[in-house]
Amino acid sequence: MSDVLVSLKVERRTTTLRELALKKMRTAILDAHFAPGERLVERSLCEELGVSRTVVREVLRHLEAEGLVDSIPNQGPIVAVLDSDTAAQIYEIRALLEGDAAMECARHADEGVTSCLAQCIASIGRAFERHEYAAVREFTTTFYEQMFHGGGRMVAWEIVQTLNARINRLRAMTIASDDRGRQAVEEMNRILDAIRARDPQRARDAAMAHVARVAAIAERLLRQGHEQLLCEG
Repeated sequence: MSDVLVSLKVERRTTTLRELALKKMRTAILDAHFAPGERLVERSLCEELGVSRTVVREVLRHLEAEGLVDSIPNQGPIVAVLDSDTAAQIYEIRALLEGDAAMECARHADEGVTSCLAQCIASIGRAFERHEYAAVREFTTTFYEQMFHGGGRMVAWEIVQTLNARINRLRAMTIASDDRGRQAVEEMNRILDAIRARDPQRARDAAMAHVARVAAIAERLLRQGHEQLLCEG
């Protein structure tokens, strides 16, 4: 019987080459290694990533589903170009879902959740100070994941995850703007303070105000062509 149990044991899944290539390509786009509108040539990507054309095609299809890549007829895949209208819609969805999640988190979260949220904010502040913007994005995503789960909004979080690549694309642009680190930490602390105070309405208002603030920054930067400037600078 013991031999049977050993043979049926499921081994821990290792990261596949496709997943590694996908992560590297996603990060390269978020960090502006590839400029908005830049054509993504399969042969060049195979050489840069050290993978087969099949893997590259799978990665590009996945990134297209995430909204980071567009497929242009007679041209092929390019890095998707952000526009203010698309950004506004993303922030509108964020405001609704994050406002609701913050409200429910204030009603249901325990001390473990609030402690985790506080740790995330502290990590975000340190990452801003070091200009480690990839870490800012990572800890910010964790903050929201904990807030949604703390409020029992798992389905809503699944919806947010479908937008996370584009959310982080916008976040990569806004977090590098002047004094955004201090502002973001203050705004997120207001959300946390309301959650700790068990004040659902104040938590919702703070979360929506946070989104409104960053939406205004993104609109201004996009209208100034800031995304292109980041890639050219």
